[in-house]
Amino acid sequence: MWLKVLNQIMKRVQPVLDWMETKLKTWTKPVTESMVVGTISDLMQSKPALVAENAFLRQQLIVLKRQVKQPKLTDRDRGLLVLLASRVRHWKNALLLVKPDTLLRWHREGFKLFWGLKSKGGARKPRIAEETIALIKQMALDNRRWGTKRIQGELLKLGIQCHDQG
Repeated sequence: MWLKVLNQIMKRVQPVLDWMETKLKTWTKPVTESMVVGTISDLMQSKPALVAENAFLRQQLIVLKRQVKQPKLTDRDRGLLVLLASRVRHWKNALLLVKPDTLLRWHREGFKLFWGLKSKGGARKPRIAEETIALIKQMALDNRRWGTKRIQGELLKLGIQCHDQG
């Protein structure tokens, strides 16, 4: 008896649930594949729509996490995750694809790469000719009591201009 009643209720409720599911999918479907256009589109949505989209995407990620052992992420994906995590207050709770330690490692690697490239100067021409450097070294070896001022004076007598860098 109860089973019949339950089946009758489900027959009437199921079309409404299907309609709600299609509406939710339509509302939460990304407008574009572009992150910038998607973000601009999100700015125009209402808060309830964003919450629904967030829940919808989070549920998909939960399912994905159950099925895929190790997702394939590009360097661009990693960079975007690191950047976005820096803008989200509770990023550890929102992170589902990788472990928080992995994201922090990516951040450290990016930081190391950035500063390594920034501090690596290009090859530059020496300010003093190699012959002059060799002459200074020879003068310092031959005349141990001479200081920098005396060596600079001797070089000036020879017509070699060396500016004091200290």
